Amino acid sequence: MTLTRDQLAARVALELEDGQYVNLGIGMPTLVPNYVPEGVHVVLHSENGILGVGPYPFEGDEDPDLINAGKETVTILPGASFFDSSLSFGMIRGGHLDVAILGAMQVNARGDLANWLIPGKMVNGMGGAMDLVQGARRVVVMMEHVARDGSPKILEECTLPLTGPACVDRIITDLAVVDVTDEGLVLREVAPGVDVDEVVAATGATLVVPDEVPTMRLPVTV
Repeated sequence: MTLTRDQLAARVALELEDGQYVNLGIGMPTLVPNYVPEGVHVVLHSENGILGVGPYPFEGDEDPDLINAGKETVTILPGASFFDSSLSFGMIRGGHLDVAILGAMQVNARGDLANWLIPGKMVNGMGGAMDLVQGARRVVVMMEHVARDGSPKILEECTLPLTGPACVDRIITDLAVVDVTDEGLVLREVAPGVDVDEVVAATGATLVVPDEVPTMRLPVTV
């Protein structure tokens, strides 16, 4: 039993703290704002030049001039601002973002991240991830624990081209929460209905397993 995409987004949303400036990668991370806990207010940054991104527009209300870095139509919140790419990446490279939440194809035991290219496949461009993983104060990876063919995505060594070395702080998957530490990959939580042995078997790297591994807490509404 694994988490649904919405359950995974709800768990990742628990990582956010009031007042943080947050960048969300394309794909599953864009679901996270739907589950930010009540009382927690974050400012969403899009590297194409928006600070204060709001929720997706209702059908029929889309403004083609308001898009995020993934070319999706968005809304803006009161107080939002617009700027050019050089200023946007100055924010990123200057360490002004608290958290970056990104998808991944592979993560290894050192926290190296590969999330932009599969050789031989169509390449849409690397986007801003290479800057985000080095500029954000904390990097959280949100992904399925295994690939579509069942192969592990958490590995001793990445086999795909790297986005950034030793940049990932925490990995949250549909099976588990894993921290990248100086002592190695530490299993922190397992998904409801999943046991530790299942997580270890689905992981292509050595996991440090504490004596007690709690079950993920999820909002009851998800």
